[in-house]
Amino acid sequence: MARDMSDKDIIKMELEQLQKEVKTERMVVSKTAKELVEWMESQAAEDPLLKGVPEDKNPFKEKGGCMIT
Repeated sequence: MARDMSDKDIIKMELEQLQKEVKTERMVVSKTAKELVEWMESQAAEDPLLKGVPEDKNPFKEKGGCMIT
C-alpha cells in the first residue's frame, strides 16, 4: 500500500495519526499499575487458571477410559 502513495500522502497519514495520539488521555504508570494489580486481585476468585475448574464442569475431562480385560 505504501508503494502506491506519494511521500506527501504518507506524511499526511502520519500527521493524522499523531493528531489522534496526542488527544489520548495519559496516566501515570505508577497509579495505573497499582489500579491494575488491585483489579486483578479482586478478580482472582473467579479466575479458572488460578482456582481450577470443577471436575463436573470440565468440558475436557475424559468421558471414559479404555479397559483391558
